Formats: sequence, structure tokens, C-alpha cells
Amino acid sequence: MKLLYRCCAGMDIHKESVSVCVRRRVRGNSKVETEEAVFGTFTQDLERLRQWLKERKVKQVAMESTGVYWIPVWNVLESGKYKVEMTLVNPANVRALQGQKTDRIDARRIAEYLQYGLLRASFVPPRPVRQMRELTRMRVHIQQDRNRVINRIGRLLETVNIKLGSVAKKITCKSGGRF
Repeated sequence: MKLLYRCCAGMDIHKESVSVCVRRRVRGNSKVETEEAVFGTFTQDLERLRQWLKERKVKQVAMESTGVYWIPVWNVLESGKYKVEMTLVNPANVRALQGQKTDRIDARRIAEYLQYGLLRASFVPPRPVRQMRELTRMRVHIQQDRNRVINRIGRLLETVNIKLGSVAKKITCKSGGRF
């Protein structure tokens, strides 16, 4: 197989830890050396991770995560002055052999697959699009919460025999508030 990247990193991300493996091809021969580390997931730990990658001159990173645990790592690596090309990988696409699954082995395997170009990236939109999506989702949730509260008030009024819904179109309009 053809080596795509001379130096790259693989990450296995969990709620409280990030296992990282850097693979580097040694100049002049076909040997590959690896370096592994484990970082926490607080912002200061992720800043140290970014610095650690910078010291090792890593430009390509692939990360695997279930749920939303990848988002803080992605945001910290994306926001720094030292830019890395990031790839988010679905865990179903990077399966470890049965009985040999650990975070370090997964990080090592992700780095190796990235180095040879064997990973299929998930789509991650640019930061402004992600922020706009977050705002619109938050707006929808707030509207849904508001509607739930209004419906609960209407049901409560009905149970105490106040027929506000019979005389006003909406219980939250001005005329509904006068009763």
C-alpha cells in the first residue's frame, strides 16, 4: 500500500479521555515509529493536546467518537493558530478485532488507516454553519417548551372548570389574559 501521509495522528475520543497515537515514517527507510498519549477532555487538556500535536508537527488527524464527545476536541483543534486537517470517522467503519479492543489500540489503528488513506470521512460543516444549526435547534426547543407550558396551563384551567378556551381563541393573547 502507498503511504499517503508521512506523519499523522489517530484519536479515540471518549467522555473523559482522548487516546492519541502519532505515526511517523522514519526518513530513509520504511520503518514507522509511533508515540502514544492520553489526554483529558477539559479545555486546558485539549489545549495541551493541540500543543503536543504541534510539537510533533502533525498536520493530519483522524478522530473516532460516539455521540457528541468529538465536538469539543474538534472546536479546540479548529480554533488554534496551528491548523490541522481533521477527519471525523464513524466508529462502525473502524472496527477492532474481537477481544483486542482498547482505546490505545483503536487510536493506533485509526492513525494507521489514516496514514494509508483507508478512512472514509463523515461530513462536518464549517463552523458558521454549525453555529447557525445550533441556534435554529435551540429556537425550536424553546418554542416547543413554550407550547408545552401553554398546553399545561390550558389543561389546568379546564380541570378547575375555567372554560377560557371557549371564550378566547388563545389563552396567551391579550383577551385571554383579561379573564
